[in-house]
Order: sequence, then structure tokens, then C-alpha cells
Amino acid sequence: MKIFHGLIKKIAWRTGRLQGLYRRVCEPGGSEWGSFQKKWGKFHSIGDDVNIVRGCVVTDPAYTKIGNHVTLSCCVLLGHDGSIDVLNRISGKRLDNVGKIEIKDNCFIGHGSIVMPRVTIGPNSIVAAGAVVTKDVPPDTVVGGNPARFICTIQELAERVETRCDGYPWIDLIRQREGAFDPAMEPELVRRRINYFFGDAGRK
Repeated sequence: MKIFHGLIKKIAWRTGRLQGLYRRVCEPGGSEWGSFQKKWGKFHSIGDDVNIVRGCVVTDPAYTKIGNHVTLSCCVLLGHDGSIDVLNRISGKRLDNVGKIEIKDNCFIGHGSIVMPRVTIGPNSIVAAGAVVTKDVPPDTVVGGNPARFICTIQELAERVETRCDGYPWIDLIRQREGAFDPAMEPELVRRRINYFFGDAGRK
């Protein structure tokens, strides 16, 4: 099975073919899939250190520009509006309804969110889970809701999270950790979190 996976991965990375099979069978992580999309995804452009979760849907990569240090969760980026067919039939005209999506440096697009055409996400911004983004997001902001609205600044969010973290009994491990994940540290982190959330009685 490992040989089969390796062969699929090799063909996909060398030729750009078998993308769907590679994604399903080899289950690349967000960083690997982001790098693959940078090479073969036919985006207008993708920067460095881009994480794309495999469940992310980008309908029109050619009209999509992604900066550096961006994470796309299981979100949808819509570059066109298929309902234009209805308008064309009603009006008797031939109209078009497409637009670019640009995501600047250091942004996070949350799970289940939808970014509509003609939208720019400013640098250092967060789109909350489930948001529907219909207009530009200013730099250094957090937006959420449907339609997405301003929630707070990035600095305000950082202060809120820092205050919350001060009460966590595992924060000492987080402060020792290098990077976002350490497999050696994870079991102890999970143990402390479960105990904090549910208490020993809640464990099975």
C-alpha cells in the first residue's frame, strides 16, 4: 500500500495529474496540499507558507491570488456566480458575473466560511467560521457572520486570547513549544485539557 501511495504521489507531483486520487488516497496535510496547489493548482499566484485544507473549494483558481502565511480551512472561495444564467434568460441579454478574490499576507479563512467574488481580504485578518464575506475586509481585523461584519481588531483578539490563556493549566507547555505542534508534547497537552474541561470523572 505504501508503494501504491508513493507512486500516486510521485506521478501527481511530477505531472500535476491524479490530483483527486492523490488528495483522497495520500491525504496530504495542509502545508503539503498548499505547496502542491502552488505548483499545479493553476492559481493566479500563491505565496510561501500557505496551508490549504483538503476540504477547501476554490471554484476559479485563475482569478484567485493568495499571499504569504495564509491558511484556508474547509472554506469556499467563489470566483463566479452561476445564477447569471437566470438573469440572462430574463433580460434577454448576455451578461457576466465573475470577480477576483485576493487574500493578502498572514490571513486565516475559517471553517465553513464563503468568500464571494470581488473581495479582497486585507493583511493580518481573520474570517471567522461560517462567515459569508461579500465585501472587502480591512487589514488587521476579524470579521464574522452572514453577511460578514467587523467583530474586533486583531490586537483586541490577541489580548482576549492572552487573558484566557493565563488561566490554562497547560500554558507552560505551550510557552515551551516550538511551532504550532509537537507530537511528543501532545499527549500531555490533551490530558491536561480534558481534565480541565471535564474533570477526571468525565474521562472514559
